[in-house]
Amino acid sequence: MAIQLTRRGALSLLLFLTPTVMPTWYAGSGYYPDESYNEVYAEEVPQTPILDYQEMRCHALPFITSGTYTCTNGVLLDSRCDYSCSSGYHLEGDRSRICMEDGRWSGGEPVCVDIDPPKIRCPHSREKMAEPEKLTARVYWDPPLVKDSADGTITRLILRGPEPGSHFPEGEHVIRYTAYDRAYNRASCKFIVKVQVRRCPTLKPPQHGYLTCTSVGDNYGATCEYHCDGGYERQGTPSRVCQSSRQWSGSPPICAPMKINVNVNSAAGLLDQFYEKRRLLIISAPDPSNRYYKMQISMLQQSTCGLDLRHVTIIELVGQPPQEVGRIREQQLSASIIEELRQFQHLTRSYFNMVLIDKQGIDRERYMEPVTPEEIFTFIDDYLLSNEELIQRREQRDICD
Repeated sequence: MAIQLTRRGALSLLLFLTPTVMPTWYAGSGYYPDESYNEVYAEEVPQTPILDYQEMRCHALPFITSGTYTCTNGVLLDSRCDYSCSSGYHLEGDRSRICMEDGRWSGGEPVCVDIDPPKIRCPHSREKMAEPEKLTARVYWDPPLVKDSADGTITRLILRGPEPGSHFPEGEHVIRYTAYDRAYNRASCKFIVKVQVRRCPTLKPPQHGYLTCTSVGDNYGATCEYHCDGGYERQGTPSRVCQSSRQWSGSPPICAPMKINVNVNSAAGLLDQFYEKRRLLIISAPDPSNRYYKMQISMLQQSTCGLDLRHVTIIELVGQPPQEVGRIREQQLSASIIEELRQFQHLTRSYFNMVLIDKQGIDRERYMEPVTPEEIFTFIDDYLLSNEELIQRREQRDICD
């Protein structure tokens, strides 16, 4: 069975090949085919032309903003173009591209991006002394130096702090500038303005007196004036000035007890010694045994601290001529002075009466019977105290308790 199949296959192959193998002869050649030979004829396949790779080109690459490129062989095949950016810019994307066989460039087009902040330089820190009698100093400076590392354009410059030429108080002050470029990159710088106040040692008020000072009282240029309480007189320099050396001019004065000169020619001469220094409480009585007089003197003797605190001096006019007595503490007044005082202040000898005179010599209140020291003090505190005295009264409220 296998042998039969083999014979059949060989026969089929022979029949298949027979049409393809034919004798070849050419008419008119003088030759005839020899059927004893078989010739196989094969047609020649055309050759593919050889390509000229030197003529392959890519399109010219466009220039990129804020950058450029250089190529090894222009736009020809295998030419490599390397990209670079201008100063201040950074390349993002492919750094090089190659011209390929299909006429296209490899990769993609890169971009130049400004990511560098501007360059900024602030003025130097500075120190300034406050002006005389002031706690501030006016400080000037030039604007900062700013430059953009890319295109040189600064879109905004912001100041945090006072403007140049402002008055700065004592202490350290931070001045900050911030610059922005077109790409919104920013850079900051800062410097310090320090203001110093020259100060002198704190002055102490004199005993039985007080100080009034300009400015804050211890800074350069400040002037402090010495004042004495009523009943005391200043002896020495009236004022002192804080100098640039941080020392006070002059030397401190003292407040000495007021010396009353009773040996004057008139009552006006006596009263002038108290002008703007002391208040006067003039007591008049017909005789030393007068009940109202004794009651009033007894109450006042127990309140000498309150009287002195309010700068009150007592003048007594007691009795009838020629035994009439006038005195300021232990000092006796002459008969002529007593008479002038009575006439000038309208004080009668017939009954007990008193008059309260302020520091300007003006009659402010009259009494026809004894009053408590508290009533007198209340009237003075409510109506007669100056601003300086009010401040002292607040500080010395409990001094007589």
